[in-house]
Amino acid sequence: MSDRRFRATTAFQRHVANPLTRLLPFQTLLETTGRVSGQPRRTPLGGRRVGDSFWLVSEFGVRSQYVRNIQADPRVRVRIGGRWHHGTAHLLPEDDPVARLRTLPKGNSAAVKMLGTQLLTIRVDLTD
Repeated sequence: MSDRRFRATTAFQRHVANPLTRLLPFQTLLETTGRVSGQPRRTPLGGRRVGDSFWLVSEFGVRSQYVRNIQADPRVRVRIGGRWHHGTAHLLPEDDPVARLRTLPKGNSAAVKMLGTQLLTIRVDLTD
């Protein structure tokens, strides 16, 4: 079931949800560098800035394309509140992602918990 859920969710996100939400001016976006193409890849997501860090939880862990891009190059940009910030992303498999979701915006956290099969916490240390 989890593989079917992964395929269905990622197909919906890739072809419907992400193209639409990327257009919203205040949608939080994570920009990674494509590990094969070298081109910028922008992924709408939810999370929260805490001081000089931005926290998020990936619902599919290392199966997510943006996580694979981070593994290849952790230098990222995050658009928060319409403003871009540079940073370095860190995958935190030792962090409790369910507990982390309780500290993040409720709507996105509920969707991540409901759809996710391999939750993974990510912290982006912002440099500007």
